[in-house]
Amino acid sequence: MLVGTSVAKRSSRPWIVSDELWVLIEPLLPVPVPKLVAGRPRVPDRRALCGILFVLHTGIQWEYLPQELGFGSGMTCWRRLAAWNEARVWDRLHAVLLTKLRSARQLDWSRAVIDSPRPGSPARPKSGPSPVDRARPGSKHHILVDGQGIPLAVSLTGGNRNDVTQLLPLLAKIPSVAGLVGRPRRRPAVLLADRGYDHDKYRRLVWAQGIKPVIARRGVPHGSGLGVDRWVVERTIAWFHGFRRLRVRWERRDDIHEAFLGLATCLITYRHVQRLCRDP
Repeated sequence: MLVGTSVAKRSSRPWIVSDELWVLIEPLLPVPVPKLVAGRPRVPDRRALCGILFVLHTGIQWEYLPQELGFGSGMTCWRRLAAWNEARVWDRLHAVLLTKLRSARQLDWSRAVIDSPRPGSPARPKSGPSPVDRARPGSKHHILVDGQGIPLAVSLTGGNRNDVTQLLPLLAKIPSVAGLVGRPRRRPAVLLADRGYDHDKYRRLVWAQGIKPVIARRGVPHGSGLGVDRWVVERTIAWFHGFRRLRVRWERRDDIHEAFLGLATCLITYRHVQRLCRDP
């Protein structure tokens, strides 16, 4: 069975979509186009999502998706993931989850932290020779988190892109988060970053947005002191790499890998929402 299982079984099989999560996702899915000719019945969206989660968690190739688990074929799940990503389902779900956290005052806007890990990768469209890994082709995951490590925005670029060039695009990608009386919020008070983001031009541009940049400088003795607060993004990176499909980029198409990255962002954020239910 893919649905209606116990909490214990769900924890041992993380690709099973819980009723609570499905209630949030289902209204965001695009309406399927009716078939013009008779044929096989359409695989239910919830089962296809379970198959997508199975691939995300295990890293298995699409063609080897176990049919006996009722997911539908790997191609069906792949097409469904591409269509949902095009409909911006994961961006919208992420905004919904952040709103829930803000309404419970569980988002830490006092500071945000940014970093850019590099997953392993064969040559792919959004990849390039890494300047720090003997020019091997690769991609970068750019991740911006709040003061607790909750993802606020993520993006994908080639491994040869300088980290600092993605600082402003990532800030612009933070959704407007409602949930409390007043205007929605989308800007942290302080931005913490390592030496890879050391550039006075970008410090000025961040200041212009009303955000205080606290960025380690190159050419100074090691030990910026930012590690006391920056460790949360390292932990979040470990959460992302807990999804085996994100450790190495196998997808040739950028949108499919970005879809996995967006889905993982939602799952990590949803864990914090679940914590609200356990600890009211």
